[in-house]
Amino acid sequence: MSLSIIVPLFNKAGYIRRALDSVAHQTFGDFEVIIVDDGSTDGSEMIAGSYPDARFRVIRQENQGPGAARNTGIAESTGELTAFLDADDEWLPHHLETAVKAFDQYGPKLAAFTAGYIEFPADASTEPMWRRRGIKEGLVAIDASTRPEILHYMLAYMSPCSTVARPETLRKWGGFYEHRCTFGEDSFLWLKILLNEPVLFELRPGVRVHREAGNLSQNLGGARPLEPLLSNTDDIERDCPQHLLPLLHRFFTVRAFKTACVWGYWGMWREARSIRASFRSPGDFRLPYYSSSWICSTPLGARLGALARRLLDGGRG
Repeated sequence: MSLSIIVPLFNKAGYIRRALDSVAHQTFGDFEVIIVDDGSTDGSEMIAGSYPDARFRVIRQENQGPGAARNTGIAESTGELTAFLDADDEWLPHHLETAVKAFDQYGPKLAAFTAGYIEFPADASTEPMWRRRGIKEGLVAIDASTRPEILHYMLAYMSPCSTVARPETLRKWGGFYEHRCTFGEDSFLWLKILLNEPVLFELRPGVRVHREAGNLSQNLGGARPLEPLLSNTDDIERDCPQHLLPLLHRFFTVRAFKTACVWGYWGMWREARSIRASFRSPGDFRLPYYSSSWICSTPLGARLGALARRLLDGGRG
């Protein structure tokens, strides 16, 4: 079973060699590597282009964002499976072999495989955290009995660098969100897949995620933008099976409440109030983040967030 590996690249000169080395050192070797340089200006594309392995090639495009770069790679891919690796992360040597064995075991019914990861610089596996949140190993098919918070955690668990999928699945559900998006472009796609296809969850780590390398997903310096799955709910609803629409709407509410918490923490309590009001529904006081999002949607929440940031900065100092 052959793989196409897609590496979106934008100004990661200090990390790209490490990422590509982790691909070259995989115990499974039947792959092509498509590095999509998304308009780098720091020489990243030259480092990638000089990598001494004939399986690796570079495609260059003007800067369009990570979703567009991955979609370019998908369009150019020829493998039976597609894997993704961010240019500042790295795979453990067995990652691809584990994924291929899963697809061999489950056959055509398996649409995607997603593995656990180790977070750097803490150098700690996230497996215990995800188990506490209710993520379980094995094949998962979402149904009407799935709790919205579990769907929320499943979606948070999936990331491009830890997920391998069938290319026909990626294309069927429209690929990654583009439109100059730098946050949540992957979850927009993964949510559609989770709602419609079986996904295998593997909790053992297959990836090292380097938070110190400045991943876009951190958003540590300020409030993150509204993710496309909340700004384009109609698109998600069109691809959602009818019997799962009530679950999807509760999921949207959970996601909006969490967003309100983040925005309130960064002082955006009016915006937090607005997003919270947009997704309120009867009985949502039972959902996660309900109380905390309510507090964060007030001036008090903004003051508490400012105090928390001062305490955190003091601890770092």
